[in-house]
Amino acid sequence: MRLVIAACQVDYVGRLTAHLPQATRLILVKADGSVSIHNDDRAYKPLNWMSPPCKLTEQPADGDQPLRWTVTGKDGGQLIITINEVLHDSTHDLGVDPGLQKDGVEAHLQELLAEHPHTLGEGWSLVRREYPTAIGPVDLLCRDAGGAAVAVEVKRRGEIDGVEQLTRYLELLNRDPLLAPVRGVFAAQEIKPQARVLAGDRGIDCVAVDYDALRGLDDPSMRLF
Repeated sequence: MRLVIAACQVDYVGRLTAHLPQATRLILVKADGSVSIHNDDRAYKPLNWMSPPCKLTEQPADGDQPLRWTVTGKDGGQLIITINEVLHDSTHDLGVDPGLQKDGVEAHLQELLAEHPHTLGEGWSLVRREYPTAIGPVDLLCRDAGGAAVAVEVKRRGEIDGVEQLTRYLELLNRDPLLAPVRGVFAAQEIKPQARVLAGDRGIDCVAVDYDALRGLDDPSMRLF
């Protein structure tokens, strides 16, 4: 991971345009190629970001022209970061992450869905639980009734970060010609409206799971949106 603290302005040009005026911000360039810009609040959520795969090119400062980073995404959108002053620049190898340890309810929910994948869709079957990727394991890898691969991310409470996590998994899995195309399903007891909107924008289906009904295995109550 590369960590840069800099006085910068950020412009996004693509399906829409967005502008962040000059201020001191944190820029993260992760090993998976993603780039995100943060300020000193908003918890985990970046001000702007580019998900992998993307390409970062640096245009060095030259005379009156400041240092400029251009991050180009797979859809051609560009994140242009104009850096006027670098306050800190360091690179760190974080190694292999063991992944998030789920609480008891979430882990049990994943286990139940792995045992009964048909509750996610008629004719579904499980390929593998905790399917490994370079950035961590996918909760469930399934096949639907037509034999297509489906990556399932399971949460007790579905929020935006879970959708982002599944998006990163899908980008990696779809590079594997033996699996592609892989679609995504975000399964949770409760899914926040913002997460549902983001999932729809990413082409990911949301499944609201009734944990108590699933535990009883008596016609689990689920809604597919």
